[in-house]
Amino acid sequence: MLWPIAALLIAALLLVPFLIARRKRKLVRVQFESGVALRCEIRSDENPKTVEALMKSLPLESRAERWGKEVYFKVPFKVKPERKKDVVKLGDVAYWPEGPALCLFFGPTPASPSPDVIKPYSPVNVIGRILGDPSVLERVKKGEKVRVERA
Repeated sequence: MLWPIAALLIAALLLVPFLIARRKRKLVRVQFESGVALRCEIRSDENPKTVEALMKSLPLESRAERWGKEVYFKVPFKVKPERKKDVVKLGDVAYWPEGPALCLFFGPTPASPSPDVIKPYSPVNVIGRILGDPSVLERVKKGEKVRVERA
């Protein structure tokens, strides 16, 4: 008679971490004037203040800039560096405190020491990743309108 209760407790223990992780994940849509559109997973586990500021500012509109294989655009909030990184991964979404700007990385930048290392201009707060193929950002032109909203 106790086994159904034990099974429920085990199921709950397995499900709780999944539900907590899911609450830390948010999806945003980044749409460019040229028609390029991305979905990004935003996670608050490493840089929660940055994510909170971003989500409160949505929807936001800006103009795209390019720096090597990085698209970035100004954002209407400022947050101090949290867990800043000097090197990022392909497809990372990051906040650049010096901008302040949101950065989308799809390859090496002029600061990268080699083609397989992606180095921002200065340290960034990584807040998520691009879902899908980040190379579509190659089609984004400097000055294009960009809109970021909840997905």
